[in-house]
Amino acid sequence: MFVRDYMARAPITIEKDTPVFKALSIMKNNKIRHLPVVSKGKLLGIVTEKNLFYLSPSPATSLSIFEINSLMAEITVAEAMKTVQAVKPDTTLEEAALLMREHKIGGLPVVEGDVLVGLITESDIFDAMVKMFGYGKPGIRMVIEAKDRVGLIADITKIIKDFDIVIRSIVTIDKDDTKTDIVLRLNVVDPAPLVAALESNGFEVSYII
Repeated sequence: MFVRDYMARAPITIEKDTPVFKALSIMKNNKIRHLPVVSKGKLLGIVTEKNLFYLSPSPATSLSIFEINSLMAEITVAEAMKTVQAVKPDTTLEEAALLMREHKIGGLPVVEGDVLVGLITESDIFDAMVKMFGYGKPGIRMVIEAKDRVGLIADITKIIKDFDIVIRSIVTIDKDDTKTDIVLRLNVVDPAPLVAALESNGFEVSYII
């Protein structure tokens, strides 16, 4: 799963001399929280809704509306812009997620060379996880607890194949050094015969929904 498959292509961008009020308006109107800052298509940095709000006057300010508008017209996103590590389209989603967590940011610009080609956000990664686990597709979700070993997946899928059941998705989640959970989305209405076959072969079915 790569960034290119889930990123927003041709994201809305601004230039560094854009007034803060205008940038906030763009975010509000387009329901977004991140704006890449570019110059002639080349990435300079990124601003977030949170960054821009820090530059806005407090509601408790003694300034008049006229003074606030005059002040904010002079403050540009260059003062809030952050230089962040960009990723490439072929960066894996897990690497992008790790960078977001390490740098405590909710989005990363995607570049080819120094040209902006997309934007990947936390929401995009959540969407990828939903798709990976097959949520919303017909069938049932089954979790099998097993000792991790060579051929484990092959043995499970062979049993499922014998029942002519379509596997919508399959994900493995390590529990410790020896055990793993195999999470399956299966296109089947009545899983009882399959469960019986799995358990007769030594597999523990711990969850079905």
